[in-house]
Amino acid sequence: MRMRRWLTPGIGIKRWLLVVFVGLLFLALAFAHLLRQATRDLQPGGLVGTVIDLATLQFLPYPLRGLIVGAAGVALVALGGYRALRVLMDPLRAPDADQPLVEVIYQKRFLARGPRIVAIGGGTGLSTLLRGLKEATSNLTAIVTVADDGGSSGVLRERLGIPPVGDIRNCIAALADAEPLMSELLQYRFPVEGSDDPAAPVPGQGLGGHAIGNLLLAAMTALEDGDFEEGVRRLNRILAVRGRVVPAAATPLVLHARCVDGSVVEGQSRIMRTTEIEQVWITPDPVAACEDALAAIAEAELIVLGPGSLYTSLLPSLLIAPIRDALLAASAPRLYVCNVATQEGETAGFDLAAHLDALVAHTAPGIADVVLANNRFDARVPTGWQAEAVRLRWPPAVRPTPRLVLDDVVDPDNAHHHDPARLAAAVLRAFEAEVGVRRRAVGRTA
Repeated sequence: MRMRRWLTPGIGIKRWLLVVFVGLLFLALAFAHLLRQATRDLQPGGLVGTVIDLATLQFLPYPLRGLIVGAAGVALVALGGYRALRVLMDPLRAPDADQPLVEVIYQKRFLARGPRIVAIGGGTGLSTLLRGLKEATSNLTAIVTVADDGGSSGVLRERLGIPPVGDIRNCIAALADAEPLMSELLQYRFPVEGSDDPAAPVPGQGLGGHAIGNLLLAAMTALEDGDFEEGVRRLNRILAVRGRVVPAAATPLVLHARCVDGSVVEGQSRIMRTTEIEQVWITPDPVAACEDALAAIAEAELIVLGPGSLYTSLLPSLLIAPIRDALLAASAPRLYVCNVATQEGETAGFDLAAHLDALVAHTAPGIADVVLANNRFDARVPTGWQAEAVRLRWPPAVRPTPRLVLDDVVDPDNAHHHDPARLAAAVLRAFEAEVGVRRRAVGRTA
């Protein structure tokens, strides 16, 4: 099986094996020519002639000689090439890697040819999407919200003045090659003194409640003299994730919401529990976007918006004017992934059209070319779940109306979450279909 994998299309080794074989063939022909020249004048029956006859199997029929020598040559080339690759590549593997070398090489070569995808959002939804897409491409850029103000992220934000790091940590863990081991490390929280719950609220002092990944990001920012963007870049390189994770901005954002009754709520952690939201906005505004994020959007082949909490995970990044303008100017298709379920609080009672209407109302018409929604409704509902599956009311009130794609993207064991593999497969199918639609449109125009 491993030998067949070495010959699989896409690994890029067959052409070089052919070059080595042709070189060896030339060497063999040259040796045969020299041998012929050296033995041409030898007298038959002499000692040297007898030794040469034995070495070249002259006592066997001609076809059998060729078969034996050829088989020996193939075996020696295969053995020598395999052992040479092991000697050269084994030092480059992780000491505890359990994957065969050929699988590691194939994975790197194959994923490097994948489409350039930019995913924008935050929370559990974005990390779920990345966990699935990293199996199809390593050309991934996750643009993560920086409006979180709760838990460990909120405490580090208040004490150190850095943007919230929790969602960035989740995305880095999702893209790690060594998942779930790396995920367990980055997500580990120091226990709170006097509490059996490691996720309990962070006390006023000490490490209680802080996640390892949050502290790493804070430390990298400090090592870069407070440059948050460079700190995140460095951690991407250190952990060797597939793709990269970038913050939407290097400035901590504060999210505000106005409700239908006119009341105003401040802070992401409070807004996510608020119902009947009419409008959200961020401060400070205007704010500079991360340059890496803008460059990734301009170079993308596909841009994915969501999934994730509509008001508290997705919109904070899209409300940054440079990011919104870059999205509208991008040539890549923009795919909005609607949540599979409503969220108790901010999107209670929202159907598919309501999600898109709210997204467009806060950004601009045409922000999404394609909308991907779930069409499977028999997934297991968790006990005590207060939300409901997003109903498929369509079309929305906005114009132009995006193309709607329905697919099975829900986790069969949890109707509240997307399934990473199914979601990634559906996103890639929608991308290929949209590319086909655009090609046909160009052809008709031509």
